[in-house]
Amino acid sequence: MADPASTKLGRMLLDKISPVVMVLCTQLVEDSCRKNGLNLIEMLSPFCNFDNIDVPVRTASDQPYRLRKFKLRLFYASEIRQPSIEVNLERINRVISLAGDVDVGKLSLSPPEIESLIATSNLEFVPSWFDSFNGELIDAVSFSEHEAFDHPVACIVVVSSRDEDPLDKCVDLFNTNQLPSLFNDGAMDPKILKLFLLLHDNKHGTPEKAAEILSEMRSSFGVNDCHLLSINSSIDCMEEHQENPWGPYSMATLNDRKLGCFLTVDDVEELRNTMHDISSKHIIPHMEIKIRILNQQISATRKGFRNQIKNLWWRKGKDDAAENLNGPMYTFSSIESQIRVLGDYGFMLHDYELALSNYRLISTDYKLDKAWKHYAGVQEVMGLAYFMLDQSTKDADFCMENAFSTYLKIGVSGLRGATRCGIWWAEMLKDRNQFKDAASVYSRISGEELLYSAAMLEQASYCFLLSAPSLLRKSGFHLILSGELYKKCDQIKHAIRTYTYALSVSKASSWDRIRDHVHFHIGKWYALLGMYNEAIKHLVEVLSCSHQPKEIQELFLSDFLQIVKETGKNLEVPVRLQLPIVNPLSVKVVYEDHRTYSSPAAATVNESLWKSLEEGCIPSVSAVKTNWLESQANLVSKKHEKLNVCVAGEAIKVEVGLRNPLQIPLSLSNVSLICKHSVEEDKTEQGANGSSIDHSISGESLPDTSLFVLSEVDISLPGLETITVRLTVTPRVEGHLKLVGVRWRLSDSVVGIYEFNSEQLRMKPPNSKRKTKPPVKDDTQFLVIKSLPRLEGVIRNIPERVYSGECRRLILELKNLSKISVKNLKLRISNPRFLAVAAKEVMGLEFPSCLKKQIKPSNSCMRVDARQDDVFVFPNTVAICDELPLQWPLWFRAAAPGSISLLMAIYYETEDGSSIITYRTLRMQYNLEVLPSLEVSFKCSPCPSRLQEFLVRMDVLNKTSSGSYQIHQLSCVGDDWELVLLRQLDADSSSNTLVAGQALSSFFKLKNRRICGSSGDETSSRGITDVKILNNDSTELFDTSTQPFNHFNYHERLRQQREHQDHGKSVDFILISESSDGDGLSGGQVFSHHACHCRVTNTSPVWWLIEGPRSVNHDFFSEAFCEISLKMTIHNSMEEEAVLVSVETLDSKPPPPSRGGNESAAAAAGWQDTSRLSEMRVTSDVMGAGSRVSRTPSLESVAAPFVWSGSSSTRVVVDPLSSAEVPLRITVFAPGTFDLSNYSLRWSSGMSSGICEGNLHHHLISVLQKE
Repeated sequence: MADPASTKLGRMLLDKISPVVMVLCTQLVEDSCRKNGLNLIEMLSPFCNFDNIDVPVRTASDQPYRLRKFKLRLFYASEIRQPSIEVNLERINRVISLAGDVDVGKLSLSPPEIESLIATSNLEFVPSWFDSFNGELIDAVSFSEHEAFDHPVACIVVVSSRDEDPLDKCVDLFNTNQLPSLFNDGAMDPKILKLFLLLHDNKHGTPEKAAEILSEMRSSFGVNDCHLLSINSSIDCMEEHQENPWGPYSMATLNDRKLGCFLTVDDVEELRNTMHDISSKHIIPHMEIKIRILNQQISATRKGFRNQIKNLWWRKGKDDAAENLNGPMYTFSSIESQIRVLGDYGFMLHDYELALSNYRLISTDYKLDKAWKHYAGVQEVMGLAYFMLDQSTKDADFCMENAFSTYLKIGVSGLRGATRCGIWWAEMLKDRNQFKDAASVYSRISGEELLYSAAMLEQASYCFLLSAPSLLRKSGFHLILSGELYKKCDQIKHAIRTYTYALSVSKASSWDRIRDHVHFHIGKWYALLGMYNEAIKHLVEVLSCSHQPKEIQELFLSDFLQIVKETGKNLEVPVRLQLPIVNPLSVKVVYEDHRTYSSPAAATVNESLWKSLEEGCIPSVSAVKTNWLESQANLVSKKHEKLNVCVAGEAIKVEVGLRNPLQIPLSLSNVSLICKHSVEEDKTEQGANGSSIDHSISGESLPDTSLFVLSEVDISLPGLETITVRLTVTPRVEGHLKLVGVRWRLSDSVVGIYEFNSEQLRMKPPNSKRKTKPPVKDDTQFLVIKSLPRLEGVIRNIPERVYSGECRRLILELKNLSKISVKNLKLRISNPRFLAVAAKEVMGLEFPSCLKKQIKPSNSCMRVDARQDDVFVFPNTVAICDELPLQWPLWFRAAAPGSISLLMAIYYETEDGSSIITYRTLRMQYNLEVLPSLEVSFKCSPCPSRLQEFLVRMDVLNKTSSGSYQIHQLSCVGDDWELVLLRQLDADSSSNTLVAGQALSSFFKLKNRRICGSSGDETSSRGITDVKILNNDSTELFDTSTQPFNHFNYHERLRQQREHQDHGKSVDFILISESSDGDGLSGGQVFSHHACHCRVTNTSPVWWLIEGPRSVNHDFFSEAFCEISLKMTIHNSMEEEAVLVSVETLDSKPPPPSRGGNESAAAAAGWQDTSRLSEMRVTSDVMGAGSRVSRTPSLESVAAPFVWSGSSSTRVVVDPLSSAEVPLRITVFAPGTFDLSNYSLRWSSGMSSGICEGNLHHHLISVLQKE
């Protein structure tokens, strides 16, 4: 048999199933005990529990055993009765209410984590008051007539030495008429052991008098049955007991005195010895004797085969009797009662084998008698005996199930018995770690009483939690049911506690709606208790319930605001208010140190783009003079290396994204930052420790505007929308500034606070990339330095939408509000294709007239090398200070369609050299949309009759949806090119305006001045030709050789640059047009379209041309042949290398037999004379279908033999970019038209060589018969 005390159920059975002693005493006895704040039973009870009494016991068997643990239960005679339901319910309510009051301080604690609850093996998280609660439920079945556990085994009669005639008092106290009703009704045996105790109060009377009375009592009642107990021996009544045995009665103190204050150590020891003697020398031996007597009687009447047959025969026929749920009444003298007493006595003396054998014997009798209550009781105690013997768990469960079902079968009178049986059974299962089965038992116990059900459901939930595996859903469900029942019984504190545990269970799941229900009701119940802070703490958890319907969201928010209103003050939520939700990833901090921004959009540009743009403006450390511009990191002390630098008087901007998760709108007011500012003592106030002093914290109180200024915004946040608010803080004095968080007021009632996490903030600008790892900076910490000059810049009249190619003049305006001037200004533009710095003189001229050619060139239109450095340095005389703005002109051209971002960085230095920042940069950014306007393309074809002449075709298509344009002029940019328009457009014709979707084609002749002109006309300057498209003398040409055209053309060349572009093989064109309507975007503006690197179709560096007469008259009758002299001009287009050219002539072969004049002409066909331009007709196809060139038909050719009569091979060296002439001669033998293409040119240079056939340039000559 296992030690009963090793299990919880065993300890409960040792405590609840133990001998009962009835106590009878006089009033003087109670008065003496009350001096210690205790009654008689309270004073004696701590000494009735023996952990090691070590008494030998011999019951029915001859084998003795030693009793280790033993306990007596003392009751007054008036208490020996079955308690009423009302009294029992009141006692249970008191236990639960006291438990709630004790745990009220723990309600505000955070719920434990579910993992820690499951890991707790000793049930530490289960409330301790459940033991008292279960004990009260067990005591509710005490002193029942169907069991003998609570039948008194002895009676102690206590009289005082101060009583008059103590002997008569002893007789009167045990008067039969004054005994409990159970004695008079025959349920209990009145013949019990009587012991007499004389209580002597040392404060009254002498010990001699007590000894005399004791002697009289022993002479009358027996020497062994009378005892003397002396108490209250303390002199000063200030006795303190280190181990106070009366701890459970501390609530019953009298006159604020300590318990046992009159009892000395000797008195306590005498109490212990007296009760030990009574137990070991009287009660235990009396029970042994009673067991042996009863065992003999029962063995004689019921044991054995004969007695069993006799008993069955006697009970035969009772099955036909009507069933009585209460069962028959058994007196104490009946054999059934004797057997039950024997079994209960054996159980209380830990002889469980004896008890179990008698329970089995009587169980059948009760069942045959249909005494169901007695049957259930004996089945219950049989299951407990099996458990204490640690035998047959199956039999134990069967007995407990049978007892529980039988109790419920009885009805109302058996409910309390079923409750006690269920408690025993559940504890039995828990001791075996069968928590799931124990939870089922607890669920079955819960009955009609709501308070009982609440406690049982709560215990069931803990069993579900401790099951293997844990049943979280069932545990949480039972906790919520328990909390609802507690609330119905007005046990709000216990309802909060169970809901809090349910919150721990649901936290590990995705039960959003259950969590909302739990948080909402916990908040409401806390509000009923007046604990508004805790109520707000839970209610804020349900405010962002986006998964709930709109009606529930309105309910949650209205109840939350109502509770806040009941507090009577503007409540500041100590936790994160979830309305609205602050997205930590949306928080951006924008600050300015030496980097400043002209607009919020400029601060959003990637820092790497700004750094690459500023590289040409900011001088490197190695390039500057000593002490002129030191590194900022060397000037800031190591103490402040981890701080960001900002300037006093300049705002730090924080962008915060606020999202409304609800479907209802939210009203937010006083949205502002929470900041902390401190000033170093060595600069402001001299302190003893040399540390910094905090001067202001906003968010807890009103901010000190002398240190910094905060912005506040009021917004209305619609449902399910996100709004980004920009908040600013402007420090006014030097020191340290920390961004703590953001605060707002919801519906003018509650203040919400969100604290920043520096690891989640996205700083703008970010820390620069360095070769060495920079120190880690706290993104919320700033070092505020003294005020510095700061430029504010804006580009006036810059468009947001513009058509491609449009040119405008813009004004850059810079302003410095500080009295300290700035100097050494530099400017750099990210995309010079779109923006260029103009000359200062352009400010006073009229646009676009200043762009046209003028008789007397002005300084504003002077030619500037467009290849100069892209960093513009302002004149040294420029200094900006004291609100006097600087205006500077800029040229703008929409170079390409699309969404364009223009960046501009302006570098400047401050006059104040004492600051740790000696230079600053102004970063400007503009976004604009460029729409397509005109699409221009060019195609160049070589002219066969002229060296370095080309036919150029220009196709223009209007790609706008509604705009119309007038083509003004075409300019050619290149080395010594000339452009000739073959036909001008009539200014009055409708074809001069290109409407939306219309196309136009024009033809030009392109000449190379270097080849066409004489050598003396060659110049090293660049030739530029501008041609009017319209035949209108009133219009003036634009000067494309000056700004802004030459600047933009240079960058267009860089943009459109092609690989392997040799000199003389490409040309640039600039088409200038004007808008002919005012559509709000480009009305009356100038457009320039650049086509660069247009290739001329030459594949060889050697160009040549045969020159000579086209027609010769000769009289072949007088002279048989005719000699004609020709000249071949060879040009080398290479810039650096000379070319060796070899001209080889070939004799013509006889032509094939002629089939007709046309075929013969076709065989010798070639280019005809194309010098007569008057015979050329060019017609334009406005839709871009092409152009048609018509020529006069050639004369019928007659092929006749001819030979080259000059040198058959001639070599000549042609210098770079030079020409050479080679003389040729042919001899003609008959009249006709001849194609002189039977020759070849072989050329070679140091890098390449090649062969060119004569058929590439056909030269026709007609020889006629002279008349």
